[in-house]
Amino acid sequence: MNNLYNESILVCVYYGPNGERLIKRGCKIANMLQAPLYILTIDPKPFDELDAEKIFYIEQWKEFANSHESAQFIIKDNESRPVSKVIAEVARDHNITQIILGQTAHSRWEQITKGSIINSLVRDVPFVDLHIISVARSIRDEEGIYEKGVRAYLIKDGDQYQLSFNHDKDTVYEGIFFKEVNTDFDNGIFRFMRDAETLQVLVTDGTVTELKNVDLKTAMNLSTADE
Repeated sequence: MNNLYNESILVCVYYGPNGERLIKRGCKIANMLQAPLYILTIDPKPFDELDAEKIFYIEQWKEFANSHESAQFIIKDNESRPVSKVIAEVARDHNITQIILGQTAHSRWEQITKGSIINSLVRDVPFVDLHIISVARSIRDEEGIYEKGVRAYLIKDGDQYQLSFNHDKDTVYEGIFFKEVNTDFDNGIFRFMRDAETLQVLVTDGTVTELKNVDLKTAMNLSTADE
């Protein structure tokens, strides 16, 4: 890619469906400017201690980067430094000119709204443009709607799919299952990737009747924030 405008874009993502939205925004800007795109995530834990849900999102982001010639995925794990310091270091290392951050209410990035990260980045990398994007929340658990996601699999069963928590030779899709609270049955949402697209399908009593992407705002109780 010919970087006609000498621009480099850095998208900072945290776990949840909002990461994909931020990446798409960064990709739009990168394509418009014919600039390289970097996708960064930061975690205080070592990679081998991350849970299944986090690993799933990381795999998604890696796949996106691998499918786009101008994109590169960067993970900074086992990080004890402030988020702003890590972002600034990556920005300097890759000559970043524009940084895209997500503003959410329930993540480490909530510090952004308080100005601390912004002030630090303005001080540490003063000649970088900052884009603060309002994004929808991930599955809300403050009202006890869904349990924490766990790795799960779909197995083909006639015209339907059966949810399983064990991988075997008949596994068709691998993803994350978010179970509804206060139920003894496997009811909830199964999130997985198909053809580089993230899908969320309904699970009823351990069965997926169709691979139809559900309306996130209703089925997952997301906020109504839009681009």
